[in-house]
Amino acid sequence: MNKQYFSPERDGFYGVYYPNPTPSRKVLIAMLGDSSDDRMVVSGVKWLHKQGCNVMAMSPAQKDYGHHDYPLERFEKAIAVLKAGGNDKIGIVGASTTGMVALVAASYFPEITLTIALTPPDFIMEGFFRGNKDGAKEWPSGGSSLSWQGKPLPYLPYAYRHPEYWKRIMADSKAGGDRIASRLMFDESERRHPVQEAEKIQVEKIRGKVIFIGAEDDVLWDTCKYIRRMTKRLEVLPHECEAETLIYEHGTHFVFPESMLKTMIPIGSRLLIRLMFKAGREYPKACRQTRIDIDEKLSRSILDW
Repeated sequence: MNKQYFSPERDGFYGVYYPNPTPSRKVLIAMLGDSSDDRMVVSGVKWLHKQGCNVMAMSPAQKDYGHHDYPLERFEKAIAVLKAGGNDKIGIVGASTTGMVALVAASYFPEITLTIALTPPDFIMEGFFRGNKDGAKEWPSGGSSLSWQGKPLPYLPYAYRHPEYWKRIMADSKAGGDRIASRLMFDESERRHPVQEAEKIQVEKIRGKVIFIGAEDDVLWDTCKYIRRMTKRLEVLPHECEAETLIYEHGTHFVFPESMLKTMIPIGSRLLIRLMFKAGREYPKACRQTRIDIDEKLSRSILDW
């Protein structure tokens, strides 16, 4: 697979460009893994290539899934590179935390005319670090996950600090029978600090088409509540985007297109969902049907774009 690397020092952003073997003038900025060239990302790239798109994979750094103080200017730099490379249509796709990043980036840069957000929140999150700190695999950064023009964007602070933050997540995960669950923490964060207007993602500024995707049984956070708030926001505020909402009863936090997930994990993809989430064990057929439906609808949307 052909690829071209970009670095913050030389180019103003970290990313890897994967041109489609079949020439295309469509490109999707994809944030799907903890690096721009790991197996998960490359699998996502293969799926997007099948949809007729070039791909610019972006991530905070190589092998870093923490999100903190990520400069939105990096998207500005990447968009300039993509336009100079002959891409007429620029879209963006993100999942989980990067679903949030995708929405915020699209609200800042009108060149983005297709936005796909899988399991996103509707607010800017506090940043977090990943690694190993006093036995914790993740801990709050104490600042925003995103910045613009050198200033942190307003954010929803987590309810807990280190080390309670990770201990709470592990306790809730064990109680619910999931490998990872933080929904109760996010609910408590909002209870202690109701989301302020400055912290909300201004989805009304997004251009083109925006697709929100989530499942009611998501245990990382209540993404369907957040998606409904964003669609309600679009109902009452002037906007130029066309919104499509895909909400499912079952699907877990891993609402990837089925054929993309199979590419990521050729053997055992369904087993992984069952190991990760209780809902994956209790409703395997419904979760799979959700992914199949997402596969069909996203493929159609990208083709129509």
